[in-house]
This record gives sequence, structure tokens and C-alpha cells, in this order.
Amino acid sequence: MPVVVVESPAKAKTINKYLGPDYTVLASYGHVRDLPPKDGSVDPDHEFSMTWEVGTDSRKHVKAIADALKDDNALILATDPDREGEAISWHLQEALTKRRSIKKDTAVSRVTFNAITKDAVTKAMQNPREVDMPLVEAYLARRALDYLVGFNLSPVLWRKLPGAKSAGRVQSVCLRLIVEREMEIEAFKPVEYWSIKALFETPRGQTYEARLITLAGKKLDKHDIANATQAELAVQAITSRALSVTSVEAKPAARNPSAPFMTSTLQQEASRKFGMGARHTMQVAQRLYEAGHITYMRTDGIDMAPEAVAATRDAIKDRFGTEYVPDSPRMYKNKAKNAQEAHECIRPTDMTKDAAALKLSDDDQRKLYDLIWKRTIACQMAAARLERTTVEIGSDDGQVGLRATGQVVLFDGFMRVYEEGRDDVEDEDDRRLPQIMQGDPARFAKTTLKDQFDKATADGADKKAILSENQAVLALQHHTQPPPRYTEATLVKRMEELGIGRPSTYASIVTTIQDRGYVRKDKNRLIPEEKGRIVTIFLLNFFRQYVGYEFTANLEEQLDEVSAGARDYKDLLSKFWRDFSAAIAETSELRISEVLDKLDEALAPQLYPPREDGSDPRICPKCGVGRLHLKTSRTGGFVGCGNYPECTYTRPIAGEGAEGEERMLGMDGEDEIWLKSGRFGPYVQRGEATPENKKPPRASLPKGWSKDDMDLEKALTLLSLPREIGEHPEGGMISANFGRFGPYIMHQLPDEAKPVYANLKDPNDVFEIGMNRAVELLAEKRANPGRRGRAAAKPLKELGEHPDGGAIQVLDGRYGPYVKWEKVNATLPKDIKPENVSLEMAVELANEKAAKKGTRKKAAPKKKATKKKAG
Repeated sequence: MPVVVVESPAKAKTINKYLGPDYTVLASYGHVRDLPPKDGSVDPDHEFSMTWEVGTDSRKHVKAIADALKDDNALILATDPDREGEAISWHLQEALTKRRSIKKDTAVSRVTFNAITKDAVTKAMQNPREVDMPLVEAYLARRALDYLVGFNLSPVLWRKLPGAKSAGRVQSVCLRLIVEREMEIEAFKPVEYWSIKALFETPRGQTYEARLITLAGKKLDKHDIANATQAELAVQAITSRALSVTSVEAKPAARNPSAPFMTSTLQQEASRKFGMGARHTMQVAQRLYEAGHITYMRTDGIDMAPEAVAATRDAIKDRFGTEYVPDSPRMYKNKAKNAQEAHECIRPTDMTKDAAALKLSDDDQRKLYDLIWKRTIACQMAAARLERTTVEIGSDDGQVGLRATGQVVLFDGFMRVYEEGRDDVEDEDDRRLPQIMQGDPARFAKTTLKDQFDKATADGADKKAILSENQAVLALQHHTQPPPRYTEATLVKRMEELGIGRPSTYASIVTTIQDRGYVRKDKNRLIPEEKGRIVTIFLLNFFRQYVGYEFTANLEEQLDEVSAGARDYKDLLSKFWRDFSAAIAETSELRISEVLDKLDEALAPQLYPPREDGSDPRICPKCGVGRLHLKTSRTGGFVGCGNYPECTYTRPIAGEGAEGEERMLGMDGEDEIWLKSGRFGPYVQRGEATPENKKPPRASLPKGWSKDDMDLEKALTLLSLPREIGEHPEGGMISANFGRFGPYIMHQLPDEAKPVYANLKDPNDVFEIGMNRAVELLAEKRANPGRRGRAAAKPLKELGEHPDGGAIQVLDGRYGPYVKWEKVNATLPKDIKPENVSLEMAVELANEKAAKKGTRKKAAPKKKATKKKAG
């Protein structure tokens, strides 16, 4: 039986079903070899020779493949159809050759399929080829570049910027995008402007809104009405004139569907519609692909195979009718810079099956498949037909003009199935207008705009409004907005536009910069941490070329040329290394103080903006003597007073007034009470750190407490903790405090080995709870101490012995019934009742779970011997 190798056990299981008993299908469990994380794994002095190492976890998988080849001298490499897949096949071939499992007469072939269906797998087996070496060389070049940059640049960061963790060829460019966007936001100066609208009604009593577009005979730009005085005059100009409908124009319009998904657009849409991160989206898509439900999910392509287009058109006709099928198939051309993956789009393998037909139990898989199915169906549907209407309203003297717009959907077309989400929703006037005739008087409506006025001026609203006396004309204050922070979706979109990275790397790049602590995600928006900001500024000043957008995109193009066989990969590496190694050597000579001075100078406009009182922005606001300087610590960059240790003033590099800036709340005797911000959030502190008192008393703000509301009284209350509630009737003091898991009370009886803790629901209870309630809570806790005090769960069913040794049982757990085998717990599928579980079924579930966790143990010889005797 030929040995077929794929990446994952799930994929192996599906393919084995199609190939049958004539093949042995095994999984490599991803990459089997990697560069050891040590100096010299890539050697520039010896033509960039690379030292590869089989991973500890991979050794057993390589051995299993080698053992299988002893029985059949034919190897079929069926890994994924992209660069990574080609590389895994090459690694396997190299590793097996090295251990002499592949001999001179071993038949080795490479097959690829874009979908795991019986038809696709069967056709692939009929068209074998050799490993594509240009693709492998492109992978080798990319891997060597990433190693050379990361392994040589990261130590420079560690030495020059304490706390910086790593730099990467694409990761650092991605971080630069986020940091530069944040700096744009901080430098943004909002501009005030006003919009004015009026509510009219037709002679038949139907209302419609129109916005002011002409004033004093001049067409208005968006920001022309700059303040409340001008807005008031504009409102008066409208209400003091007789107005009429000067024109009504209806134009037909069409809206076409979006192209089918490729990797980046799938990540973007899953982020918009479900809030899924790029990595999670790819994990869910991987499971759908391995189960045979969708085509390969790492692709730059938006083409569809002709047979898939035909199947999609048939599915549309069957479900929605012939009017929803365009006369000819839609063809899509990739507009993305550097698109190179020669694959189809991401689409269902069977267009007749929607999400309901597949009966997927996993919620995320169901949602993502539904998204892919709808997008694919929609991309081959007829355009939506609309009618857009524009109504012009004006005064006889031509001084005032207003416009109302609306649209009517005449035929929904693809919109019946799917509409693409938007990252930042713009104002769109999609309202349907009533019947309005040219020459009709434009009378102000009897219903009013007072509700909108009240909403705009409500407590906490951030805008002002002016309402006319007749309450039918409303002026609203606006301010121009800074560019929005990136979401994972918009970041991937921007990287794609710039030609940075590849579909297979987007998810890992976005995840890495968060894992490194350079960026945090808040409400789905990516915000740079101080550490990420200082790393970016350092790289821009000392390695600007290597975090350049154009440079990185050009390098991607050169890698594409390698994969096409048009460029020698060692020549590419040689040219890169010559300049990069010189830049590393030059920067290594610099002292940390020189680096900080350079960064201080580069960041000066942002770090030290002009102060309102005109004083020197670099003079310390606390002591008034020292000058402010950029400093670094293990948690990132900050601004500190040069008069340290006499003055300990610090603030974030985001500037004065930024979140986290310290503030003195007042004096308690001779002690200053400060509000500060640290890596774990805001806190209050008594006095400043000195050589004699290195750790002054401090207390974190409890959950729900705002730093903006902090005053001296609240700070002193926090600093007084722990609060002693009183002596317990059986001895020992009861105290209340805040801890890692929230508010709690604590008490230890004289005969207890350690204290008992009882959680409090309300943070205010720390300051208010009395003795009676405290004693009651502690008694409840002692009576029900939690998991430690519970009896062991009784098995629902004893099934017998696992073939590899150890009892196997069915138990009832917190999340439902499960199979237990030693340290392996495998949840029962929802459709299987505990009483129906057989030993064979339980063994299969336990083995699958053990394989996923990597805990499958070798068979115990003694157990097997016993089993034989019993048989």
C-alpha cells in the first residue's frame, strides 16, 4: 500500500475515507523540521547553508512514516497546495532520505488538491508530479530572511531597549502601521463644523428630510458653517423664506456583488460580522477544509473553477429562480498587489449545501461556513437594480438651497442573499422618499425635529444643537474625526494593499505583535503599547530601510520571482545580508545613552508639545528644576525628570494629559498622595520612592473605580486597607481587602493551618460589610469549601480496560458527560447518551483526545500480556 502523507490527522481521516484500504494515510502534524533557535542555523559565510532539526514532537511522526515505508516502497506527499505545503513535503522527503527510509528505488511523488472531496482527491492521485523546487526555494529564502532579521535585530533591541522582546521582517512593519496611525490620532486637531437639515411635508402630508447645500447663493462645502453664530444665521435664512421643489430627478442605478473570498477578505469580513480575530478565523476555516466542506483557505486567488461557477449558477436557479441568474457568468480579477497564490477562491465544495444542510454542531464553523456559502452564491447572482432620487428645494431669490435624497430597490438581486460589511460606516441616505412633484411648495412639517434636538443636547452628549422656532429646522454641531484605529480586519486590508506579508502569514503576524506586548486589543481596535511605540521609533531611526513599506513589498516581489524560477534565492539573500549586516554592526557600536538621545530628539514634537501657559515644555512640571528626558524600562518607554532621584516625576510617552499621567491628590500630614498608572492599571501611592523607602505604600483602583473620579479621601480609604472588621466570636481578626480576584474577606481560626477567604460581590462591601454578615459568609465558605471539599465524582458507567492499559469510565462533569482514561478527558458528542457508550467508542474518543494533546502513551507490555492470557 502506498504511504500518503498529509499535515493533520483530521485531513488524514477524511482522505483515507476516499482512498480506501489500498493506501496508508498518515499525518506529519505540520512542519517536521525547523531551524534551531541558536546562532549559526543560517550561515551567510557558507552560501547561506541552513541547519535543520526534526522537532521533538515530530520525531515519532517521522518514525511512523518511516516504519510504514518498510512495508511499501512508495511515498505520496499530499500536503497543502501552497508554499508552506510544498516546504513540508520537501522537509519530509529530506528527513526520510537522511534516515535512509527513502531508497534509490523508492517512488516519491507529490500531489495537490484544492478541496478535500472524493473527486478532487481522485483526480490529484492521477496527476502526480515532483516537489516544486522553485516554490521550496522561495520558502527557504523567506525562512532565512526571517531568521537573519529576527536573530540579529532582536539582540540589538534587547541591549539598547530593555523590555523589547523581538523584531521581525514583516512583524515590525505591521507594528509601524499601528504606531503611525496612533501618532496621527494624537496629532489630530479637530475642526468644528455644523450641518443643517429641515423637515418638510408634501401636499399629501408625507414628511421628508433635506439638508442645506446652498447659502447666500453659494454652494456649501462640508466645513463651511464653522460655528454656532453662522449656524444660527443659516437657520434663520431657511425659516424666513418661502421654499419650493425646484427639481425631482430619478436615475436608475445598479449594485454588483463582491468577489468571492480569498484569505484576507475572509479574515476582514469575519472580523466585521462576528468579531473573530484573524488567527481564530483561520483555525475555524482549517477545520471546515479538513472536513471537506470548503476549498483551501490560504489563497490570494478569486477565480472559480468553471465547474464550480456552473454549479453555483444551478444552485441560484433552483433556490431563487432564473431572474436571479445573470446572462453570463461573472469573472473576477485580483486587484491585490503581489497576488501570487495560484489557487481558487475560498468556496463551498458543494454549492447545494447551505449551513443548515451540513448540520454543523460547532457555532463558529456554522457561522463561517454560512458566510462563505452566501458570499459565493451572491458573487454569481444578478445585480441589484435601484432607483436613486434627488429632490432640489430652493427659495425664489436663489439664496437658500436644500437637497433630499433617497433610493428604492426595484430588484434585490444578490442583496437577497448577502451584503458586504463595512469597517467604518459612513452616513448614507438610503431612505425611501414619498412622492414629490416639481413645483410643489416645500412647507415645513407639522411634526418636528425636537426628538433629534433633545437627543443631541442630552446630558453626556458631545455636540450642541440649534432648533428653529417652528421646530422644523435643526442645526447640529460636529467635529472632524481623527483616522480610526486599525481593527484586525482593516490592518490586514492595509497590509494587503501595500503588498506586505502573504495570506498564510497575516494571522500569525497580527497575533505575534499582541503576544509580544507591543499592541493590545480594546473593543476590537488595536492600540500600541509604549513598548511597541518605542521599538518602532528605534527601528525607524536606525533601521528605517528595513521597516519601509516599499522595501518590504519589493522583497515580497523578489520572493515571488524566486517561486516562479526567475531569480536565484541565494543571490537575493546575499544582497540583503550585505547591507543589513553593516547596519547591525553600526548600531551595535552605539551606547544606550546615544540611542535614547536620538530617540528623544526624534520624538520631541510629540513628547514635549507647547504648553498652554507658554512655559518650557521640557521643564519638569513637578519640581520645576529638572529637564524631561526619554527613558526606558522593562515595560517600555516613558518620560522622566532628569533630576532623579530627588524628583521621581514620570509620565507615558503619549504626552502630558495622556492616560496614566501621575497626579498629586493632596497631602496627608507630611505625605504626598499620588495617583499613578502602572503596567496593571491606575493606583494610588503614599509618598515617592526613595533610596531609604524603595516601596512606598500603594493600592490599585478596584474594578469600577474611575481614575478621573479619584480624590484624596478615596485614595486614603484605599491606602488604609486591609480593613479590620473585628474579632471573630471563635477568635482571630476578620479583615477585608481587594485581591487578584476581586474583593474578599479573610479569617483564620486558631486551629486552622491557613486562612479562609470568602469573595464579596460588591467592591463597596470591603469598606461597609459588618461583623454579622462577615461571620455568616465565612461560615458558608467553611461549610462549602469548593472543589477541594467535594467528593470524587461517581462513574456513570464502568467500561473496562483500555488496550494500552488503565481503566476507562463515563463520568458526569460540569460541562456534561465525558469519557475518562487516566489523565485524558474526552467530552461525549451531544447526540450520544452515556448509557449507549461502548468500550470501543470510548477508546476511540480517548485516543483522539490524547492525540490532540500529545499525551498518547506507548502500550504497556505487562498489560498486553495479561490481556492475552485472559483471551
